[in-house]
Amino acid sequence: MFKTTIIASNNILFEGEAWSVFLPGATGEFEVLDLHAPIVSLLKKGKIVVNWEKRFPIKQGAVRMSGDTLVAVVEE
Repeated sequence: MFKTTIIASNNILFEGEAWSVFLPGATGEFEVLDLHAPIVSLLKKGKIVVNWEKRFPIKQGAVRMSGDTLVAVVEE
């Protein structure tokens, strides 16, 4: 499990532990799992899916995974 925060316009959409986060990357969709290598990516229009159940539609954004922390800053 890793710490996950999804932020949109000064509003926290999700904050908690996750074992899976599926993201609409600018160059293709990808999934982040526990112990994922560090990554920074732009996000395109689509849905962020946390733990295969919580869905957050976005217009665009950016994500950073480092250590045991994932932070996504998005536009809804």
